[in-house]
Amino acid sequence: MEGLAGFMEDSDEHRAVAIVGSELVENYTVYIIEVQTGVYNWKVKHRYSDFYDLHEKLTAENKIERNLLPPKKIIGKNSRSLVEKRQKDLEVYLQTLLAKFPVTVPRALSHFLHFHLYEIHGIAAVLAEELYHNGEQLLVAGEVFHMRPLQLYAITQLLRHGKPTCINGDAKTDLGHILDFTCRLKYLKISGSKGPVGTSNIQEHLLAYDLSVFKSLCQVEICHSDAKLIKGFTSCKKTLETMTVQFSASSMKDILVPEALEFDHWEAEGATSDCPITAVVPKWSTLTTVDMSHNQISCIDDSVKIAPQIEFLALSHNIITSIENLQHLYNLVHLDLSYNKLSGLEGIHSKIGNIKTLNLAGNLLESLKGLNKLYSLVNLDLSNNKISQVDEIKNIGNLPCLETVNLTDNNVTIIPDYRTKVLAQFGDRAAEVCLDNTATTEKELDTVEVLKAIQKAKEAKNKLNNTDKKMSEDFRLTASSSSFLANASSPVSGTVISSQGNHTSPQTANPLI
Repeated sequence: MEGLAGFMEDSDEHRAVAIVGSELVENYTVYIIEVQTGVYNWKVKHRYSDFYDLHEKLTAENKIERNLLPPKKIIGKNSRSLVEKRQKDLEVYLQTLLAKFPVTVPRALSHFLHFHLYEIHGIAAVLAEELYHNGEQLLVAGEVFHMRPLQLYAITQLLRHGKPTCINGDAKTDLGHILDFTCRLKYLKISGSKGPVGTSNIQEHLLAYDLSVFKSLCQVEICHSDAKLIKGFTSCKKTLETMTVQFSASSMKDILVPEALEFDHWEAEGATSDCPITAVVPKWSTLTTVDMSHNQISCIDDSVKIAPQIEFLALSHNIITSIENLQHLYNLVHLDLSYNKLSGLEGIHSKIGNIKTLNLAGNLLESLKGLNKLYSLVNLDLSNNKISQVDEIKNIGNLPCLETVNLTDNNVTIIPDYRTKVLAQFGDRAAEVCLDNTATTEKELDTVEVLKAIQKAKEAKNKLNNTDKKMSEDFRLTASSSSFLANASSPVSGTVISSQGNHTSPQTANPLI
């Protein structure tokens, strides 16, 4: 690896260190140290006085010999030759320290090399000591505890190594403090980041870790952490009530049914199937709130049937094109599908018939067909779509429970008297509907009444015209029929044809004959 030629690898933990350069800051020289552990590396900057302070701490603890550090120089301390020589000497000094402490690194050296920020033992030690002092108070307070993927990765790696939970002899840094805390924690937030962490090459959102150490979680929030790399998430199926996963997933299945990656055919516990299955998957029995917004989810797959208790589902800012499989969520009352790729709503009532709040903002909707049977709907957001015709509102005008409708940022809003024309579609319920987050005014209601009266007059006129037209058609049919019957029943005049086929002249019947 470039810049690591001077590294001296440790055979156990694969740690290495090298000073790869220097820079002049004001009137002193700063040395650029590159540290490596395994495949990860990072940079640390220190001036000579920092080395001197480190050396003083280590010698005070009888860790090393005093003459190990290169001596101070007063004259020409920033000359190129001196800086280059000192750089080599300081590199040897650090390598000697790592060789002397292959497993348990003194706290002063650990902080000097930023092990507490980037190396698994240092990261875990800092967290363990924090929980040793404050863990119990945090649990009692019931607050959300924040962790980073890097911390969880460190814990996972240390448990995987199977080494003693305390290797430096300091009881406060024992891994057991972390395990005791995570076992009882109820509220967790995991916040990662894209791009390298600090001065390292660590891509935090690509770190794998195991959540099976959490046994009591009721609420979890995961952000910027690849869902496919998270193991043990399902260990909290019996306790988790609220789940938020953002900027982390490309499918719902990766989160709800990670077992699907291992088995070709799976089925939810208690369900029947006509097809052979290779796995029966336990349900998320207490999960009621799921937020998977801001991901790259393209469809609502059948993994939702594994969480039938969901009441609140947020899938905004994804790339979903159709509404599928939500019939399995018979408790669903709040659905957020805003800012997706939806272009049609046909048959939606068969999927979300009991929905009360529906957010469809920021999609590609031109028609509202399909919404007319959502009889439980109370709140509807249709803002930022492609609705241009007032007549589309007829599809929601007769919904008995609808109270709020948002149509902002649609072309229909530029129509003259848009608000009153839309409100008129709700008939006698116009006063009960809040349009575009603005309460209906008395003036608007008066105008609505006028529009309704005009509409009724038009309907009455059309009905009358249709009645007159029908009567006219009936009269013509009756007249035509009467004429036909009259002609059919009148005496035949003209030539009479005898039974013998001879022609006779017209004659009048003689009553005396």
